[in-house]
Amino acid sequence: MPQPPLAEKRPHPIEIHGQRRDDPYAWLRDDRWQEVMRDPSVLAPDIRAYLEAENAYCQEVMAPVAGLKETLFAEMKGRIKEDDSDVPKRDGPFFYSRKYESGQQHPIFVRWREEGAEEVLLDGNQEAEGLDYFKIAACRHSPDHRYLAFAVDSNGSEYHRIRIKNLTSGAVLPDVIEQAQGGLAWSADSGSLFYTVLDDNHRPCKVFLHHLGGDPKDDRLVYEESDPGFFVGLGKSESGRFVIIEAHDHTTSEVYLIEADGPESAPRLVAPREPGVEYGVTHHGERLFIVTNADEAIDFKIVEAPLASPGRESWRDWRPHEAGRYVLGLTAFAEHLVRLERVRGLPRIVITAMADGAEHEIAFDEEAYSLGLAEVYEFHTPVMRFSYSSMTTPQQVYDYHMTHRSR
Repeated sequence: MPQPPLAEKRPHPIEIHGQRRDDPYAWLRDDRWQEVMRDPSVLAPDIRAYLEAENAYCQEVMAPVAGLKETLFAEMKGRIKEDDSDVPKRDGPFFYSRKYESGQQHPIFVRWREEGAEEVLLDGNQEAEGLDYFKIAACRHSPDHRYLAFAVDSNGSEYHRIRIKNLTSGAVLPDVIEQAQGGLAWSADSGSLFYTVLDDNHRPCKVFLHHLGGDPKDDRLVYEESDPGFFVGLGKSESGRFVIIEAHDHTTSEVYLIEADGPESAPRLVAPREPGVEYGVTHHGERLFIVTNADEAIDFKIVEAPLASPGRESWRDWRPHEAGRYVLGLTAFAEHLVRLERVRGLPRIVITAMADGAEHEIAFDEEAYSLGLAEVYEFHTPVMRFSYSSMTTPQQVYDYHMTHRSR
């Protein structure tokens, strides 16, 4: 049998809190790891040599079962539907979807009109040609359907490059945004793009605003998180009115709103962060509905607040805390609010009509199952989408008419 490589032991004393120890393998951690993440070629030669020796040893040991590996891989792949696609989502005149083709590794993003032919927006397989690694982290079309913003990682560093494609001409704009995380949100006029970037420790910490056609070096800093324990997320309200910035750690959160039709406006704070208090906002009309664990609501509750004064002092219980009813999420539509919650270990979907407050649940027959609320693009629609699966039922996707109560 081949002999495994042995990593050299190099004395490396470490003293922490008055305790002294030695780590003889500390040299295998490149002190310039941030640079290595962006460009693996700068990895220290001695570390690279050892890793390549380990890889060579693995290949030699596994060589006798190479045929079995191929057999197992073919069997596993044979149980997967390779030519798969998402259920299309309607957004105005188009249906948007993501699909995969047999023998290909990357998604293809497409759209079509009701009576039109399929249009390929972005083919991940073509983008990946000639690259050892490729991954699409995000793909967002603009509100006017003219542009597609996409973030890709081409070397495994998880630092993404954002590009923008003109869907009318098919040309990719010269705008190139580096070191991005992948969070994207369009302005209402489709002329500007919000995005998040990563710091040297791989923490999403800043939100920038880019105007199409401009130099990314001139992009305006919209928000910067100074607490190294917090991460920044970026999204958009279902109504399309607000770009939402969320700063959070594992137990505390803080939310800012930016008018999507006024991208240059300053972020507006909903409620200052309080240690141990989590909250997330959903916009509807002149109100915000907020899922929070404030006031010792350990299973979370839903409060409402006027848009004009959304701070904690204005929060009023809309669905008070109920022990044993864990609120998982809330989605807004023009005439309905949909919440996902878990009671007695089972998830359930509850729909509230905004006109009169009437509520109903979507009923299921099996004793144990899983539910999920699916993202939809349209706000002014009576149709919501959810996924359902159980130990005996493969995942199914349903459209549910909230007024007619039919799926």
